Amino acid sequence: MNNVEQFQVELGYIQDDRIRKSAQYLVGQLPSYFFEIAASSTGKYHPSYSLGLGGLLRHTKAAVRVAHELLQDPVIGNKYTKTEQDLMILALLIHDGWKLGIEKSKYTKSDHPLLSARFVEEHKDQIELTEEERTLLCSTIASHMGPWNKDFDGNEILPVPKSKCEKFVHLCDYLASRKCLLVPFDEHNNITV
Repeated sequence: MNNVEQFQVELGYIQDDRIRKSAQYLVGQLPSYFFEIAASSTGKYHPSYSLGLGGLLRHTKAAVRVAHELLQDPVIGNKYTKTEQDLMILALLIHDGWKLGIEKSKYTKSDHPLLSARFVEEHKDQIELTEEERTLLCSTIASHMGPWNKDFDGNEILPVPKSKCEKFVHLCDYLASRKCLLVPFDEHNNITV
């Protein structure tokens, strides 16, 4: 199964064909390690379903599902345009895409949100997003870590979420990382509910 096929359900949440096509391209470029590694090497920061082989894939699917569920509630979803909703789903699909770097390293790269955002910009000619849409997409990816924006030396290297879209993407990633919120998956890494 290729990268895009593994995200068929999640890509289906994107309503605009142009944005979905861009998402398919970007998901298709995810490094092979993305589909193999755990979301957390120590298990300290993520629930059990996101550990082990394919854990990062499951974490990503959970974050996208959280976003989809929240956006279905009109009290929440009506705060965002359809384009914003689609771009936030896309941001969550690739927010941890280069978690171990462009060239696979042994450990999580502190700047992985910036690497993922930079990847979008470097491939802007292969996707069908306007400059404004790319700016929103990249800012939501770059700030998805929220207050955990420092490198291992304590230097602030990532922006904190400021806009409503940045805060929403951070919220979905945060909820998908909580140990008390378990998402059921089948043996094919698909959410079962």
